[in-house]
Amino acid sequence: MVSADSNLEELASGRIGPLLVKYSWPALVAMTLNALYAIVDRVFIGQGCGVDAMAGLQLAMPVVMLLGAFGVFVGAGHAAVLSIKLGENDFITCEKIVGELVALKLLFFLTLTPVLFLNVDTVLGWCGADKVTPAAYAAAREYLKLVIFSHVFSHLAFGLSALLRSEGGAVRSMLAMVIGFGANLVLDPVLIFGFDFTLFTFHFSLAPMGVAGAAWATNIAMFLSCVWASSYYLRERTVVLFRWRRVSLYPQLLKRTAAIGLAPFLQQLMSSLIVAALACAFSYWMPDESSRTDRIASLGVFSSALILVFMPMLGCQQGLQPIFGYNWGARNFRRVLGTLKTGFWVTSALTVWAWVVQVVPPFPEWIARMFVSSDNPALVKLCAADLQLSNSMIWCISINVLATTFFQSIGKPKISILLSMLRQGIVLLPVVIILPFFMEDKAMAIWLSMPISDVICNLATIPPLLLHARFLSKVRSAS
Repeated sequence: MVSADSNLEELASGRIGPLLVKYSWPALVAMTLNALYAIVDRVFIGQGCGVDAMAGLQLAMPVVMLLGAFGVFVGAGHAAVLSIKLGENDFITCEKIVGELVALKLLFFLTLTPVLFLNVDTVLGWCGADKVTPAAYAAAREYLKLVIFSHVFSHLAFGLSALLRSEGGAVRSMLAMVIGFGANLVLDPVLIFGFDFTLFTFHFSLAPMGVAGAAWATNIAMFLSCVWASSYYLRERTVVLFRWRRVSLYPQLLKRTAAIGLAPFLQQLMSSLIVAALACAFSYWMPDESSRTDRIASLGVFSSALILVFMPMLGCQQGLQPIFGYNWGARNFRRVLGTLKTGFWVTSALTVWAWVVQVVPPFPEWIARMFVSSDNPALVKLCAADLQLSNSMIWCISINVLATTFFQSIGKPKISILLSMLRQGIVLLPVVIILPFFMEDKAMAIWLSMPISDVICNLATIPPLLLHARFLSKVRSAS
């Protein structure tokens, strides 16, 4: 229990810069490895199975992201409230938070998953899969039907890892993702491409499974990650203990955690809708099956690259969350303001880095070559050009990212929800739909909608963040 007390004391009085690094790097590693599940699949599929299979994986992504949104809804909200309750020394409520998280994860699995599984073809049709090549549609359907049922393990791993991080167990949280990613990295090439070799007198062989192999590798990896994260609670090696009698829904607690978790849930939900809308837009405006499939494959490269460059930024936000939450709960507003200032500069630097990697040559082409075989140089150039256009203003979104995390962490869900909806739900989606009607180059219009959204979103976020920063400054001066 000494290490647990020292973790909480550190949140209250440790130097902000080193503390942010301490909490961010395990979160960064964990989130990056979690995101790399899909990216590693795309790398192996794109290099070894062709553009149709790669487009098929991209068509399945909106549904996978939708499932992930429900996982974030529970994990993020409960983690934020756990930090606040630890600051208030309310350990009974902390135990209820852990029990309710497990109950909600199982509830979502039992209700949402069967509905999606029984309506796979309908959902893929909404994503534009009926207008691409038959091979791309078949790949999307095969992958999705296999991964839907395994997401209960991913959700539990993500939720429990978020709680571990909120109580100061950042490295333990990271290890859960390391285990899963390591398994996925090893299993992907083995199951996708198969093997055939003889060791002494024993012969081993496995036929190539292609897209199905990527799905099974992900399923096994998610299960191992879940087992690892659960083991800390089952062995009572955590600050907040898991008790079976606490596995239930608590109306008052649920109201608060849901309100906070609603912001990242809606953000991920909007991400899913935007990916689906972009695929539908390309399916609608491109003139033939081949060009539609190429553009959706390019969308897959864009989505993968965005995940890769956003991970340092999101890892930073995960590191900021327990510092914001604990000190807000402890009414240490001077420290909250200091953390906000540090977070601004770090987040801004990371968004500039994301812009450089995706826009400045030769980086975009290098990224494209990760996912597209060198046998298709035309598609490589297409993907690189799309990356440059779509991310041309990504450097300016740091304020929105930081503000969403700040308001979520201090229990201001309404503002956090509004800010999380700005870039994708309120601005980007309408622009994606409307802009192609006014431009001759339809593909350019679709990609151009993203930098337009970035600028508007950033400008709209500045007033509420400045208002709260001034409040914190006044409280600091008065104390």
